[in-house]
Amino acid sequence: MLIPDSDTFIAQVLECQRALSHLRFDAVDRADLHLTLGRIGDAGSLSQTALRNLGVAARDLVPASFDLAAVPLTASTGAIRYSVAPWDPILELHTALGAAGKRHGVTQGRSTASLRPHIGIAYCNRPMSADAVRANLSPLRSLPPVLMRMNNVQLVELRRRGNSYTWTTIHRIPLR
Repeated sequence: MLIPDSDTFIAQVLECQRALSHLRFDAVDRADLHLTLGRIGDAGSLSQTALRNLGVAARDLVPASFDLAAVPLTASTGAIRYSVAPWDPILELHTALGAAGKRHGVTQGRSTASLRPHIGIAYCNRPMSADAVRANLSPLRSLPPVLMRMNNVQLVELRRRGNSYTWTTIHRIPLR
């Protein structure tokens, strides 16, 4: 899911990225902020017909649009990220997309039970002390959550370019 163009969220992301810039992580550009729902396969192995059918089927199964809170700030072994809440509508959306894919022989790589929704804002590009990252994140964790309205989901062709991800949108599916 691409993140809606929320001035409040973008301003807070930029504030966090500036505050953490001395860690020299690879910052995610504002246009590339996203919440990954799953991967369905290598682009070369999926036919255009299967992708088109998946997009059409998903339109009939996706849930209603929903509000999502982006909660600052945590880290994983490879990224600095926002947690998101509530998870229920994201898990419902993931399940619906999985059902649409199953109808057309396009399966998700990750089960809904294993999904850990988040929005990455910076990727680690070298080994780094987790303690140092945690210490630098600590003051940013008190920033207020930012509410956003999630209105659509995109089926994209994802590519790794250097230290970031880029994509081309294949289908934009409005949430009901």
